[in-house]
Amino acid sequence: MPEQEIASFPHTASGVFRRPAAPRVGPHGEKRPALAKFHAPEIVFGVEALAELGHSALRVGARRPFLVTDPGIVAAGWVDEAVSHLADVGLRPTVHHDLTPNPKDHEIQAAYERYVDVGSDVIIGVGGGSCIDAAKGVAILSANGGHILSYEGLDRVVNPIPPLVMAPSTSGSGADVSQFCVVTDTENATKVTIISRTLVPEISIVDPRLLTTMPDWLNAATGLDALTHAVEAFVSLAHNPLTDHHALHAVQLVTQNLLHTLLDPQLGEPRSAMAQGALEAGMAFTNAILGATHAMSHQVGGLLDAPHGVINGVLLPHVIRFNAEGDPIRYVPLAAAAGIDVDGRPAREVAEDFAQCVRELADSVGVPKGLATLGVGEHNVGHLARTTMKDACLATNPRNADQAEIEALFREAM
Repeated sequence: MPEQEIASFPHTASGVFRRPAAPRVGPHGEKRPALAKFHAPEIVFGVEALAELGHSALRVGARRPFLVTDPGIVAAGWVDEAVSHLADVGLRPTVHHDLTPNPKDHEIQAAYERYVDVGSDVIIGVGGGSCIDAAKGVAILSANGGHILSYEGLDRVVNPIPPLVMAPSTSGSGADVSQFCVVTDTENATKVTIISRTLVPEISIVDPRLLTTMPDWLNAATGLDALTHAVEAFVSLAHNPLTDHHALHAVQLVTQNLLHTLLDPQLGEPRSAMAQGALEAGMAFTNAILGATHAMSHQVGGLLDAPHGVINGVLLPHVIRFNAEGDPIRYVPLAAAAGIDVDGRPAREVAEDFAQCVRELADSVGVPKGLATLGVGEHNVGHLARTTMKDACLATNPRNADQAEIEALFREAM
């Protein structure tokens, strides 16, 4: 997205405004710092937090809640527990679980139609990012009508949506605190990104117990997604001191704990740390937006229906190197947060070490080294690059990239 379009985003909308068209100065000509905006839901965090689901739903006005989830979460037993907590306060939810990973446009349409048929109000998401994005999609349609793909881009959700209460079951998507909704466009085999402040849920209930039933591949994928959120938020053109704090702490938590959750899945401390890391990374990126890694990853995910976090794990080191060629300075604090010695070293060298650190973490959790392993071929590169150029996340990448450069990045990542 051209720089002048970034400058035109209003402060009252999605918060991606970073560089004003004219300098901000005080009455005596002094330079004023840029305004920092930070939007987050009410957060209930900790072991057994899911027990607060019923009271949380009541507080936002639930009478006939609509609970969006998927078959895996049902099988894990978390839906039964969620329903029991809702029943404890007199609520009988409609449970909708007809979803697949990377929620499809037609799945959201079907869920919305059921939401209308049963006359529901508050929408609850229990599950990973796919469940939460689908719940947001239902909310968008319930108040705004039309087709979910028509809301692609920034601030196209005009009417207020029903209250949202989310309980994430993975340590990575950040969807439970974000203004993002990502939907698969099945006709064009791509993903569309919907960004609107209205999509930030009212309440996020983060219970680390829910993370213990993830399969290893999903644990690895979502952990790398959280890491990517934190890294891209920190270097984003829309970062601010508030997002920086959460992004750096998230990098520390994820790099120190992700592998431990795979080696000892039932150990409580690493799970809680990953839950907090995913939460903080989510709060950082929803306010700072993202960058080229996500813009590219969305296209591969739409094409192959592949795990989003795995694609991020492949792409992130390449994007770090690309951005660091323009300016490596912002990667120095990130490297320090990941435990890399940065004292007295050239920033470009530190950035390269950080890119390698990310790749080594991806190796340790079993992520493929290249996109070709996932099914991307040379014949896909042109299409992927063209659709990447349309992705809203590219607007806040710290280095401008044209289509030829995006194509080169895809080839490097093969």
